[in-house]
Amino acid sequence: MKNGNSSSVDPLPQPETSCTICGGTGFLRRDVPVGHPDFGKIIPCECRVETIKEKNLAHLRHISNIEAMTHYTFDSFQPEGYALDEKKSKNLASAYTIARQFAENPRGWLTFFGGYGCGKTHLAVAIANHRISLGKPALFVVVPDLLDHLRGAYSPHSTTTYDERFEQIRNAPLLILDDLGTQSSTDWAKEKLFQLFNHRYNARLATVITTNHKLEEIDPRIRSRLVDPDLSEVVNILAHDFRGGGMEYMSELSTLSQHGDKTFQTFDLRTHELPREKAENLLQAFNMARSYAARPEDWILFTGTYGCGKTHLAAAIANEFAGQSKNALFVVVPDLLDHLRAAFGPQSTTPYDKRFEEVRSAPLLVLDDLGTQSATPWAEEKLYQLLNHRYNGRLPTVITMANTTRLDDRLKSRLLDVGRCTAIEITAPSYRGAPSLKMKKPYKKRMSRK
Repeated sequence: MKNGNSSSVDPLPQPETSCTICGGTGFLRRDVPVGHPDFGKIIPCECRVETIKEKNLAHLRHISNIEAMTHYTFDSFQPEGYALDEKKSKNLASAYTIARQFAENPRGWLTFFGGYGCGKTHLAVAIANHRISLGKPALFVVVPDLLDHLRGAYSPHSTTTYDERFEQIRNAPLLILDDLGTQSSTDWAKEKLFQLFNHRYNARLATVITTNHKLEEIDPRIRSRLVDPDLSEVVNILAHDFRGGGMEYMSELSTLSQHGDKTFQTFDLRTHELPREKAENLLQAFNMARSYAARPEDWILFTGTYGCGKTHLAAAIANEFAGQSKNALFVVVPDLLDHLRAAFGPQSTTPYDKRFEEVRSAPLLVLDDLGTQSATPWAEEKLYQLLNHRYNGRLPTVITMANTTRLDDRLKSRLLDVGRCTAIEITAPSYRGAPSLKMKKPYKKRMSRK
């Protein structure tokens, strides 16, 4: 091989020590006869191979949008999860295995469904990092960012035309689309995404998709391609949010911390205050609440006047559940609706979809004071969507309310379903009545002295 010192070559930075093969230039010309395809070509010397490889990997990571996520690898993933039951642990391990196999030989489509923080993005980025470590290209992009990039290409200041940018994305050898469904659902966005998915579907290009949305919530045109068994494999990840460090994700919506004193041990059965019939009713409600806390299934509804103890029993159930390192979300219904409205605001740090999902899919949900919210069509629709999802999924739900008279008929029919909801009417009067009676006695004595 001959030393290549052509002035037209723009070599990489020179090695600190001279190489005995290339003389320190870092490049060589192949010693081949005239007419050979490699005649006159510059190739890197052995002393530069690792440097060039590292530079190429850095370039791939840059165009893949994952420079800040190099720590998302298969080695840093916990296949067994954190504090998961056997079913969820096996499910997560299976998703991990499928992702690793896809990373070795990316063919077809791989779609990860799952809640926030379940590990689906980690696995998707791990696939990209593994491919890049092999010197193979992989393009990772969050779907809302993708659409922003495409819109930006229309700008007169853009250095890349829209057609060039769209072509680069839709023909990427491996494309990873994160958070499908979190984008704004404009007609333009829907059309661009369909064009992208349809092109890659017809060309059978390797694609990884992650989403926290239910399958039925995705555009039907895209959904039909995601579930095509000839091309796509769908993986539902059941694990909860791993960012809780082994604990279920605790939503900022929950006010359970304000009810830490409300336990079964601190509940006053008022046996010396109430008439026998009402004391027995309160004891029955207490025992049913304890039984539900030991094995929360379906729904339990507490009705009764304000201050009768229904919120205390609901909080006691939630505290018992949380004491087992499980996520119990306790929220007053009017406050919940305020949080959902706020999620639409431009200043909100949490998207509406995420806010709604964390409520409707909570392992245990306590809705306190149902029926006290403003009965607007929007509020009724949101509550129906929330409770209908939990009703169909038979998710543990505790509800307190004064009575069912103000409820939407759709909600009332679910609350009155004795097959899925245990309704308990507490007939005891308010706890807050007794102290006020005691305060009146001194006042009466003072009046009698006059």
